[in-house]
Parts: sequence; C-alpha cells; structure tokens
Amino acid sequence: MANGHDLIKYMTVEFVNYIDTPKDERKAAKATAKAAKEHWLSRWFGFGGASVLMWIKGRTNR
Repeated sequence: MANGHDLIKYMTVEFVNYIDTPKDERKAAKATAKAAKEHWLSRWFGFGGASVLMWIKGRTNR
C-alpha cells in the first residue's frame, strides 16, 4: 500500500461488505469458523500434549 488512501479505501470496502451481509450469514460464518478451530491443547502443544494428557487420564482411571 503506497499511501494512507489505499488503506482507507481497503478498510471502507471491507466495512461495507461486512454491513451488507445479513446478520444470520455472519453468525453462521462465525459458527463454522469456531467449529473448524482445533482444540487449544493440540494447537498450543501439538499432538504430544494431547497424548500426554490422555496417558495421564488413562493411568488415573485404573
């Protein structure tokens, strides 16, 4: 972006697109994005953290 005018234009277009979409569509898009997000444990620590947690839970249930 060469100058501030390009940024203002981009922000204005994005805002207008947001306002033009119906509220139901925005809620549906937010819900699908939230459902597609990984669990926090695997996102932060990978599968190693999740596997350690499963191993600990398995040992305490015995």
